[in-house]
Amino acid sequence: MLNLIMKDILGTPSILVGLFALVGLLVQRKSTADVVSGTLKTIMGFIIIGAGANVLIGALNIFSQMFDHAFHVSGVIPNNEAIVAAAQSHYGTSTALIMVLGMVFNILLARYTRFKYIFLTGHHTLFMACLIAVTLSVGGLTGAPLILVGSIILGLCMVLFPALLQPYVRQITGSDDFAIGHFGSIGYFVSAKIGKWFGNKEATTEQIKVPKSLGFLRDTSVAVSLTMTLFFIFVALFAGKGYIESKLSGGSNFIVFSLIQAITFAAGVYIILAGVRMLIAEIVPAFKGIAEKVAPNTKPALDCPTVFPFAPNAVIIGFLFSFIAGLLSMFILPAVGLKVIVPGLVPHFFTGATAGVFGNVTGGRRGAMIGSFANGLIISFIPAVLLVFLGNVGFEGTTFGDSDFGIVGILVVSIMKLFGLA
Repeated sequence: MLNLIMKDILGTPSILVGLFALVGLLVQRKSTADVVSGTLKTIMGFIIIGAGANVLIGALNIFSQMFDHAFHVSGVIPNNEAIVAAAQSHYGTSTALIMVLGMVFNILLARYTRFKYIFLTGHHTLFMACLIAVTLSVGGLTGAPLILVGSIILGLCMVLFPALLQPYVRQITGSDDFAIGHFGSIGYFVSAKIGKWFGNKEATTEQIKVPKSLGFLRDTSVAVSLTMTLFFIFVALFAGKGYIESKLSGGSNFIVFSLIQAITFAAGVYIILAGVRMLIAEIVPAFKGIAEKVAPNTKPALDCPTVFPFAPNAVIIGFLFSFIAGLLSMFILPAVGLKVIVPGLVPHFFTGATAGVFGNVTGGRRGAMIGSFANGLIISFIPAVLLVFLGNVGFEGTTFGDSDFGIVGILVVSIMKLFGLA
């Protein structure tokens, strides 16, 4: 019985998170149908994430081989969903436990400190829990100490990062009704500061008319497919027809093969996002229901797109300038001895767009452009440095994409080394 509980139940992340959803729904006195549906969908969401990972990782491995042969350097694509899914086989139980207990610490901190924020961006909670589990493992912690320390760190992240951004969120929204709960906070904070120093908030991005032809950028699946197709074909041309058709494609035309791999990558992202959406749609209401009973008078910390409607033009400008910084970084990183971080559309779109909104509110058009460019540099260099700190635990072909993951990971491993644990 003990083996069943410890290995097969607590040792299975999908079951563990499903149990948390079950408890949350029962506490809220939901109907039997809602309890059964919510619990099963939570478990299913975790399983779908793993299935999507298998699709995506296959395409990533192909891209890495092509990139390495073409340029003789290791190219890494930051993708939070991919690395979390890839980590589940080794760190799944730790991730799930840290995620669940981190949520509990978030509620306690919101209840008993002046940081009145309940972090409701569930997928980022999952990603940060995974990052913390991996970095503490690199630092030498295992078992209960890893779970306890990791949960406390996660709980602190879930209140401190929203608090850091709240003065700017009030300027953007004109109210104090909600906070931003998204682990790209360092990039947004830097963008707002740069906008204040170098911009003019009177000349806002909303005075510019953006062509409707760029509207497709708002459809993530289409944009990922298009961007990855350009990347795959570009790298394929340098890798050479002979290498790809003899070593990778089994004789299929190298351009067609590259196109299929690019869309396969996008399909993997789509599957993973579907799993994440299903998981979060069930676990966040359960978490929120518990929080409302235990920690009243708190602000919800919501996903970054909640600020997009306040400056739609800054969204497009922010993405474009962040992405340009990512492209330039590809040529700088190998020159300083770091792995090449291939600009991922998902992190550059969401964090770049949000950085554009934050830069715009303090510095107008210049703030949006320079601030989001700075964000692009941050999410290119920080993940590359994080890979160095992760050492042998670094995952092939991918890494965490947003600024806070890299900052927290580097700090955790550095502190562990300082105490002689790593």
